[in-house]
Amino acid sequence: MFFSAGGRRGRRTSLFFSLTSLSSLACAAVLAACATATLYAQSAPPAAAAPTHADILRGAYGPYRANNDLLFYHLSVRVDPEKKFLSGRNTIRFRMLKDGTRIQLDLYPELQIDKILLGQTELKYERDAGAVFVDFPQTLRAGHVYSIDFYYSGHPLSKGRFGGITFEKDASGHPWITTSCEDDGASIWWPNKDQWRDEVREMEISVEVPKGLVDVSNGKFLGSTDLGDGYTRWDWFVHYPINNYDVALNIGNYVHFSDHFGKLPLDYYVLPEDLEKAKKQFAQAPGMLAAYTHYFGPYPFAKDGYKLVEVPYSGMEHQSAVAYGNQFRNGYLGRDWTGTGISLKFDFIIIHESGHEWFGNSITAQDRSDMWVHEGWTTYLEGLYVEYRWGHDDAIRYLDGLKPKIKNQRPIIQERGVNATPPEDQYFKGALMLNTLRSVVDNDPRWFRLIHDFYQHFKYQNIMTEDVVAYFNQHTGMNLTPIFNQYLRHPDIPTLELKFDEAAGTVAYRWKVDEADFAMPVRVGTKEHWEIVHPTTTWQTMKTDLNKDTFEVATDLYYVNVSRQ
Repeated sequence: MFFSAGGRRGRRTSLFFSLTSLSSLACAAVLAACATATLYAQSAPPAAAAPTHADILRGAYGPYRANNDLLFYHLSVRVDPEKKFLSGRNTIRFRMLKDGTRIQLDLYPELQIDKILLGQTELKYERDAGAVFVDFPQTLRAGHVYSIDFYYSGHPLSKGRFGGITFEKDASGHPWITTSCEDDGASIWWPNKDQWRDEVREMEISVEVPKGLVDVSNGKFLGSTDLGDGYTRWDWFVHYPINNYDVALNIGNYVHFSDHFGKLPLDYYVLPEDLEKAKKQFAQAPGMLAAYTHYFGPYPFAKDGYKLVEVPYSGMEHQSAVAYGNQFRNGYLGRDWTGTGISLKFDFIIIHESGHEWFGNSITAQDRSDMWVHEGWTTYLEGLYVEYRWGHDDAIRYLDGLKPKIKNQRPIIQERGVNATPPEDQYFKGALMLNTLRSVVDNDPRWFRLIHDFYQHFKYQNIMTEDVVAYFNQHTGMNLTPIFNQYLRHPDIPTLELKFDEAAGTVAYRWKVDEADFAMPVRVGTKEHWEIVHPTTTWQTMKTDLNKDTFEVATDLYYVNVSRQ
């Protein structure tokens, strides 16, 4: 997922409104002006809003979620573009983990529940905000597998790029309908267990659309069927675990072309008028796959293939069907958004959103509070892509270009179990923390082996920050917990305090941090002759021929502040 600036809900609509509402040139001009005015703006720390009853129902992994394990969805939906209306069914297969007579599913109250069936038996249910508590006439037994059919219909709530489903039209007047619902939840347009902890192991998606339109969804394309009533059904099969917000509809007047990366099929869907531009721009995809394969291993969804799908918003990491709306330009909408000159070497949306195939889609956080596992890692992957293509120095320059975007006003990890959204520092601060850890490890072959093996160990799993920290501690033999905690659980970054005594030829140093056991090595001296020191939170002293004007700290390799006295 990409980002913008501002408050919790408004922050993602201020810059990422539908691109179809403006011409490309006008849109780019407005975005550039907005970026100048807001992207780097600093503001007072926003007060944390108390979670609502609906937030708690969405965010908590309560007893009626925890008593079952998802196995399979078959989402079958008919889309009426003119009426902006959905009707369909989700077949939900699950295994009970405990005996029980109730499970929790989710569907926004704007959508109607037509019926829920267990075989031929219609089930009773209760609705509370977006939660749907489904009751069974007999006890469901632990270890047994059950399947229900959840029928629904209605006009889904449309909240823009990061909320639900949007019914647009392309420049030629054809319907253009897309989904993007990470923030507000997949239950805004289809019924499911709307949380991150539990994913289905496989999924089938069947989408009925008016004849002449194309649906591109996740997974492997199974085929299309003319239904004889003016509609065509498009069938897709997802062979891997998938988080619910990744499930996508992309309905439009699409044309298709393809490429390959080794044996991996690459499929591209764009509007006809953009075909030639797409053929040129999407040629970056194989290089992206080569870079991420180099660092982490093969593309994780090989059976489903890799797709780029043109959409009327900037982009989103929908698994195996990455949404693309960067106007076929390098940078972000043609802008050098990091201010380093390196951003314009590549298409930001292709590189960032595709990076989520490894972090966000293959490895997924269990709770929104730990979303840095998606965004911090994927932003760091941008730097690795730059390093793979253009070398280490450009990668460091690129990552350093992220620093002005960081506010350090709130901890990255938010309250758990309440559907809380972390601040945008999760992107940039998360990436710079990882780059800092690379310098702490101070052995590049070891570092690259560590992150490769970390990914391979946790792929297709849902994890929390504690899992990341435990793995890094175990496999480095270091106690990195205070470092992770300082960057993720406190607003402030470490400050290296320096006190110079030129007469004695010494400098005293210590870390000013919130974590009592914080002890992070850092390179000091000069770029030509770095020396690694091991500050703690107590003062230490070292000899130096340098003074406070010539004594340097490698702040391009460690994301820290420096205070000199």
